[in-house]
Amino acid sequence: MSAKIQIVTDSTADIPAELIKQLEITVVPLNVIFSDNEIYEDGVTLTSDQFYKKVAETNVIPSTSQPTPYQFEQVYRSLLSGEDSKILSIHLSSILSGTFQAATIAKQSIDAGDSIYVVDSKRASNAIGIIVVEIAKFAKEGKSYEDCIARLNELLATTTVFFMVDTLDYLQKNGRIGKASAVFGSMLKIKPILSLSKEGEVFPVEKQRGQKKALNRIIELLKEQYGSEPVHLGISHAVNESLAIEIVNRIKDEFDVKSDVLSSIGAVIGAHVGPGTVSIAMTKA
Repeated sequence: MSAKIQIVTDSTADIPAELIKQLEITVVPLNVIFSDNEIYEDGVTLTSDQFYKKVAETNVIPSTSQPTPYQFEQVYRSLLSGEDSKILSIHLSSILSGTFQAATIAKQSIDAGDSIYVVDSKRASNAIGIIVVEIAKFAKEGKSYEDCIARLNELLATTTVFFMVDTLDYLQKNGRIGKASAVFGSMLKIKPILSLSKEGEVFPVEKQRGQKKALNRIIELLKEQYGSEPVHLGISHAVNESLAIEIVNRIKDEFDVKSDVLSSIGAVIGAHVGPGTVSIAMTKA
């Protein structure tokens, strides 16, 4: 009998709740900190809707923190108990957070050998989410641990993400992008196209004048990379659902989309990118 493969990720993957339940994905929450006395667990004690409402009412840009190694240790021990199980634990870019490090410490403390495979996705939000969902489906189909790891590495190598933000203030405050870019981004309706480098760091790809031109350029860049190949699509948004749906429909018209996931950007990623943001992630099917 083959081992049961358990899929673990963190709340920054921004996977819709129904998919988490359907695919039996375990999600470890990060924390959102408005003050010393006001700390929430992302997606557990603070939903994305509650988060954006609170930000609008308070005008506070909160900070965030990773789970503790002990939280991961509890999750890993629970998933490994009572049956022959193996864990694939896929997490937010280690440049953006200490989550991957916390998971790695937990694995080492358990000393479970190769039963736990902890991965630095070098990505964020739906760019993690579409990978986690596909691997969870793969595991559900009864694929071996080795096959799941091989497929995971393929997806990591072929996933791209672009995102558009309404303001660079959030990224600037949280130290994710330089001040000069923040100033430039607020001028003359310039719309920066942002992405994540191979190392998992936020960087500006290009600057376009206006949202329409920025979106057209993102689609051009995706076509250059994927052409007519079949793809999986992930779109996430921060209280900008109408634009997100418009983008999903347009991309489905122009690409061979085998699956698509539309989700809200959760509180932790939202604290870094701000309301209005839309993220477009794509990987080879």
